[in-house]
Amino acid sequence: MVECAIVPQPEVPTIGIRSTVPLNRMKEFFGESYGRLYGEIGREGVAVSGMPFGRYRGMPTDIVDVEAGVPIAEPTEGHDDIVAGTLPATEAVEAVHVGPYDTLEQTYNEMVEWMSEHNLVPADDMWEFYLTDPADQPDPRKWETKVVWPVMSVTV
Repeated sequence: MVECAIVPQPEVPTIGIRSTVPLNRMKEFFGESYGRLYGEIGREGVAVSGMPFGRYRGMPTDIVDVEAGVPIAEPTEGHDDIVAGTLPATEAVEAVHVGPYDTLEQTYNEMVEWMSEHNLVPADDMWEFYLTDPADQPDPRKWETKVVWPVMSVTV
């Protein structure tokens, strides 16, 4: 079972690319988006403040409303489809998933169970920080992903 905890999240400035993507095209979307984002970061001299993330608005189905993003030190302006934004300050349940991305559903299911046991209501969006760069660690069994799932309220 994955270890869950409620952790206050600070507001974090970001740049990202948001799109509606078929579930079976997520790998390509993230690869292309991070390539463009890090290219933009290099051209503009933007300071990165954390690991890249994927933000999901609503539980993914066959079509996913997703943002590939990068936390940055200071707010900046986006252009074209690269948008400036923030990850909001909020209370959230965190868990660290270890393993390939295609097994993340198990971690989400365990988080839902944990939230239910603790009378917490999950928000509609959540994000994942990709703590391991697959280029540096080719073994997907060792990849770490921090899942952050805001909670709206305590159920009565």
